[in-house]
Amino acid sequence: MTAQTSAPADPTGPARSKIDETLRAILRDVLGLSDERAAELTPDSGLFGHLPELDSQAVADLLTEMEDRFDIIIEDDEVDGDHLETYGGLLALAEAKTASN
Repeated sequence: MTAQTSAPADPTGPARSKIDETLRAILRDVLGLSDERAAELTPDSGLFGHLPELDSQAVADLLTEMEDRFDIIIEDDEVDGDHLETYGGLLALAEAKTASN
């Protein structure tokens, strides 16, 4: 994992709140999660291998939707298992990519 995608640029504040809100909306839309289920996600909540809705095709759809909504480009070599393991990992990826955009 590179330093560019491993740590959030701004761990607090309105920017993180907006990214978090958008990422939860993406998970609701792509995976069909209920509002309640998406709201219950914590940084330690498991994603890939824990949510039956998140299969390999859904991962591709999820990353594509993140690119569209955050106006970013996610290269294949920028994503590893850590980013998809937990909600916090996915949030860190979104934060790093939006900060470098």
